[in-house]
Amino acid sequence: MLEVELAGLKLKNPLILASGILGSSISTLNVLSEYAGAVVTKSVGIKKREGYKNPTVINWKCGLLNAVGLASPSAEDFAKELKKYNKNAALFVSLYGYSADEFANLTQIFDFVDAFEVNMSCPHVKGAGFDLGSDLELAKNVIRRMKEVTEKPVFAKISAMHRYLELAKELEKSGVDGIVITNTLPGMKIDIISKRPILNNVSGGVSGPAIKPIALKCVYELYKNIEVPIIGCGGITNFEDVLEFILAGATCVELGSALFLSKKVMYSIQESLNAFLRIENTTIQDLIGRAHNFSSTG
Repeated sequence: MLEVELAGLKLKNPLILASGILGSSISTLNVLSEYAGAVVTKSVGIKKREGYKNPTVINWKCGLLNAVGLASPSAEDFAKELKKYNKNAALFVSLYGYSADEFANLTQIFDFVDAFEVNMSCPHVKGAGFDLGSDLELAKNVIRRMKEVTEKPVFAKISAMHRYLELAKELEKSGVDGIVITNTLPGMKIDIISKRPILNNVSGGVSGPAIKPIALKCVYELYKNIEVPIIGCGGITNFEDVLEFILAGATCVELGSALFLSKKVMYSIQESLNAFLRIENTTIQDLIGRAHNFSSTG
């Protein structure tokens, strides 16, 4: 009932570990893969990156606020680590970079993974992430170059802050295999005692339930405008959230902040989804985009 097909990949369920949350350790990836349809690693680039100094992650009442700064080992070192993966779920590697050739090189380093996720949406690293997605020609060239060197699925993770309909359409023409939306959205928090921003980077990315309605609308709009599959991401914490994204048009969803609070959330969501589908006598695949099957009274 939970099986889905995503760009030619058969996944045991639509639940995917989002990049940036618990995805830098092979031991954690192996644990989470038991109940996930796929796991996405933390974003990695050619060279090792230190990221920003602490504090980099803080809790707030509606989720998390972070500015880690794409801290990661080098691609070569991370590739060695990932070869210890247990393969209980599909393995996607998230890549960040600054040029099309750099992404092509990264793709070849990780030729053993099941799919690639291109980070076009990290909101707080100059020249990469969001800046890449904001440069339409560069973004298209990145996808073209990657598709020249791999037959594996390439997904682009874009932001609700982008002109996302235009960007997604152009990436689809360039050969992208799917769109992931959205990453965290820019925000900040100020400490009233020290009277200064709490994050060392001043601002960071807002995640958690607060951004769910925004992400859900993005998925709904994209489903009406592109043919490639959509992976919804943003504020998903329970099975009702998952179903909303599926009904809006997502083939799969990514979970981030929810897993930061509990590593067992995928198991509980999976059990609840199975119960719902049994009651409805349907499958998750049959529910994709069903929220579009109505006549608006305007």
